[in-house]
Amino acid sequence: MSFALPDGPDFSEAIPSGGYLWWYLDGISNDGRHGITLIAFVGSVFSPYYRRALARGVADPEDHVAINVALYGPGGRWCMTERGKRQLSRSARRFRVGPSRLAWTEDGRLEASIDERAAPLPFALRGAVRLTPTALTGASFALDEAGLHHWRPIAPTCRIEVAFDDPKLAWSGSGYLDSNRGARLPEHDFERWDWSRAPARDRTTILYDMDRRAGGRKVLALAIGADGSVVEFSPPPRRPLPPGRLWRAGRSVQADADFQPLVIETFEDTPFYARSLVQTRVRGETLTCFHESLMLDRLTNPIVQRMLPFRMPRWTR
Repeated sequence: MSFALPDGPDFSEAIPSGGYLWWYLDGISNDGRHGITLIAFVGSVFSPYYRRALARGVADPEDHVAINVALYGPGGRWCMTERGKRQLSRSARRFRVGPSRLAWTEDGRLEASIDERAAPLPFALRGAVRLTPTALTGASFALDEAGLHHWRPIAPTCRIEVAFDDPKLAWSGSGYLDSNRGARLPEHDFERWDWSRAPARDRTTILYDMDRRAGGRKVLALAIGADGSVVEFSPPPRRPLPPGRLWRAGRSVQADADFQPLVIETFEDTPFYARSLVQTRVRGETLTCFHESLMLDRLTNPIVQRMLPFRMPRWTR
């Protein structure tokens, strides 16, 4: 099976000072015991170093790049080492940061080779990820009134194969790929958002719920078929979820009025971000969602910014 790259979201897109671009993939194993997220950043939106550089004036987003990998379940590990422009190489089909890289193959797969170290404990993460889309959508959505931020659900229905040497694990399951880009960091235009994607046999349901600093709340509710067709629908009401146990970060999800959504498992619990496995019901269908919550005012809190380098070191060579 072969695909042309979707319009726009290739690895070589130009980004202005203060802007960002990331590519996000995730996957859940067939048995539900394992999960992964991988995010490749140019102008890392979580970087305290990028914010410091911007506070001093113009900053090059290519000097603040990282590949974030999180393995969930048995053998779970997490890494996000920031590197500078000398460690970056990118073209339409290839993206490299230091020893790790992503590439589109000629037969339409996205392949990642990972060679990183966790922080604060320097365990190794070495392995490969292969994502095989059933189709590419080419769809793009403006998230704010001014059109400064865009989201692209590139391949909502994929097969994923994960094989790591360190830690030793191998599994396959359902995967997902999207991209976000913006002309300035998200905290300028958003207070918070909740996002989730739920795979089903013939489609993927995506819910994107944002509280914006201008223009009020915005909700995207999409059913994307295995053929890449995109259908918007009216979302059910927002329902609160229990906050994270440690940092008490708020989270919510859309659910039918007669259904109480449930947090099955919390993968990440941080002062400003939570990643979870959530059960909800949308239009009468019970869904198991890969779910994230991001609180931008907490992210930019000075105390949080001083904490981040312990989890997100910067490689200065």
